[in-house]
Amino acid sequence: MRVTLLVPTLNEIEGVRAIMPRIRREWCDQVLIVDGGSTDGTVEYLTAQGYQVVTQRRRGLRFAFLDAWPHVTGDAVITFSPDGNSVPEAIPPLVAKLREGYDMVIVSRYTGGAKSEDDDFVSGLANLVFTFTINLLFRAKYTDSMVMFRGYRRALIEELDLDKEWSYRPEETLLRTTVGWEPLLSIRAAKRRLRVAEIPGDEPCRIGGRKQLHVKWGFAYILEIGRELVSWR
Repeated sequence: MRVTLLVPTLNEIEGVRAIMPRIRREWCDQVLIVDGGSTDGTVEYLTAQGYQVVTQRRRGLRFAFLDAWPHVTGDAVITFSPDGNSVPEAIPPLVAKLREGYDMVIVSRYTGGAKSEDDDFVSGLANLVFTFTINLLFRAKYTDSMVMFRGYRRALIEELDLDKEWSYRPEETLLRTTVGWEPLLSIRAAKRRLRVAEIPGDEPCRIGGRKQLHVKWGFAYILEIGRELVSWR
């Protein structure tokens, strides 16, 4: 199994300077950067370090992944945040777990003694409520259904229709926002009874910039959960 580490960036110069040197190239078969239009030297720094960088054409994290998808060479993809929230040292055990044959492996902030230093009361409560709800309604056993730091078979995105705009259009149109695909990936993996595992991984505080937490995303995910109860396959 070939593995691609997919790293989205947008004005992350402080984070990438601190985090990317801790990633060893031999951990993955491909390290692919997708940049959303950085103006702070992020692209120049990563290019100078020899990383493959592609340009995101559409706004939003989900579109960053989709715009990078044609350049992905791995059979499995690990989505990784370079802002300090994702711990690089969790990559080797994540790769090892994927190679055991799991469809998806989540680096959970809430299992095995792991913790989130980036959570505040609101984000911590939201993560808890959404994960509990997904577990209850879709008979899953997640401890962290929302986190971006995870690996999964590349083909899963097409198999679960996560590359289709109609999978998100109702809530995004209503709320005029763009959401990530992680919650829907967790839901549809549970509905399909795929092989899913979790490994513990801390979430340190963000390096530079500021954390994004939009109320609209929360309402969009609520609508998404309700729609998944009665739709898709």
